[in-house]
Amino acid sequence: MNKVNVPNFKLNNGDEIPALGYGTWLGVSEKSSGADQPAEEFGFDFDGTDIPKLLDALSYAIDIGYRHIDTAHFYRVEPEIGQVVQEKINEGVVRREDLFITTKVWQHYHRAADVEVSLRASLHRLGLDHVNLVLMHWPMSISQEGVDEKIDYLETWRGFEEVLKKGLTKAIGVSNFNIEQMKRLLTNCNVPPAVNQIEVNLNLSQADLVDYCQANEVVVVAYSPFGTMVPSRATLNSPEPKLDNPAMLAIGRKYGKTVTQVNLGYLYQRGIVSIPKTVTKSRVLENASIFDFQLDDEDVATLAQFDNGFRTVRPLFWQPYENYPFDVVPGQKHVDIPIAMRKWKNGANGDID
Repeated sequence: MNKVNVPNFKLNNGDEIPALGYGTWLGVSEKSSGADQPAEEFGFDFDGTDIPKLLDALSYAIDIGYRHIDTAHFYRVEPEIGQVVQEKINEGVVRREDLFITTKVWQHYHRAADVEVSLRASLHRLGLDHVNLVLMHWPMSISQEGVDEKIDYLETWRGFEEVLKKGLTKAIGVSNFNIEQMKRLLTNCNVPPAVNQIEVNLNLSQADLVDYCQANEVVVVAYSPFGTMVPSRATLNSPEPKLDNPAMLAIGRKYGKTVTQVNLGYLYQRGIVSIPKTVTKSRVLENASIFDFQLDDEDVATLAQFDNGFRTVRPLFWQPYENYPFDVVPGQKHVDIPIAMRKWKNGANGDID
């Protein structure tokens, strides 16, 4: 069996995070890629069809050397992720201390005391006594009924600092925070976030935000690292590069790498962790086989030219809510938050609290 060797980045608490992880978000209905399409077209039905494939691919990923698993309460798969982890421990493939496991607190749990409620529930579903990192999934606080609770994320952060003190997690961080929100948090926290998980890809470099985080010892973790490059995320108005982009293909040939490997290698050279998701074993191996080459300055400059600010993930129905972190797209018709983003049960059968 082929093995991969993934290097680590240092967190501000002294722990290390693998530079590439296995993402476990399976996505939503085909109408709702989250890209710039009319808000009224969003379907947002959770799609669990690929859960068996996800678990098989995750098991394979651990077998070949992946040690970083990224999940969340919202992803609905914490029970299954925990089962795979326990199986791999029981088989002697890994020890718990070899794994870096991240989960996230959803918008319903932004009162300081509710952070612990959420994390303890995640730990129960995962079958763990701690995670390595827990993130505030979004800076907005929204109830299951879709009401803007307007809870200051600084209050929420106090809850994160408490679960850290209690040993329920080894590190705390945020996700989808913009630069102004990061500045305010870093100015008003007792424990600085170890991570900001944000969308970063060739179309969305987020250079100012990435630079600010890195200058303040906050590791950036990139979700949607391929953007709309892959066909499953492409929309009618999504820009280049695609998998057949001539410039990308030429760079790939130069280094003996695929277009997606070039993409991930570029992010790694920027000091960014990536968490690509795939349920295909060959791509699991391919994604982690990127640490044996380095792009030269000319190729880096070529790739940087694809940056145009295009967001793959832009949930427009959250625009009216306080602390929405992205630029607001004007002229959008109001649409209620889909029920699938407000109320759910976990697990493949949707029957686990």
